[in-house]
Amino acid sequence: MKAKQIRFFSPDENSESKNKIEKSVEKPVPVTGYISATGKLVFPAKAISQLGFDPINNRFKVGTQEGKRKIKSLYLIPGAEGQEQTFELVEGAKSYGISLPYILQKGGIDYADTKYSFTVKPFDYDDGVTGYELKLTNESPKPEYTGKPRGRKKLSAE
Repeated sequence: MKAKQIRFFSPDENSESKNKIEKSVEKPVPVTGYISATGKLVFPAKAISQLGFDPINNRFKVGTQEGKRKIKSLYLIPGAEGQEQTFELVEGAKSYGISLPYILQKGGIDYADTKYSFTVKPFDYDDGVTGYELKLTNESPKPEYTGKPRGRKKLSAE
């Protein structure tokens, strides 16, 4: 007679209380920062600890997507101390920042008049190096539409 594969039960599976244990799933809190009125990318101290940056000797290569005129995302790639073309993470009062005023102006970001914030998402860049994408969002309300109305004309009750 051939041996059949049998799945055996345990006494734990027979008790009702242990089967109804709910696992609480924590959503990862999005890491955010903002662009100051002086043109600095500002990372709050909480964001620095969430990302695991070493604020003392952290340098980053900063870039944007090739071929785009207006900046919608910035990319930070960790760089070494002696490496050229890197920007330093400078400590502020309760935050850390990277000063990029001219780059942001050339990219069409009016940081002096408009408040911009960004969310940070890590991505795999090269050979195990983790880069960070800063997706910019404009916090000012969208201007009201003042153009010509489209579609069918509304019936007016007279």
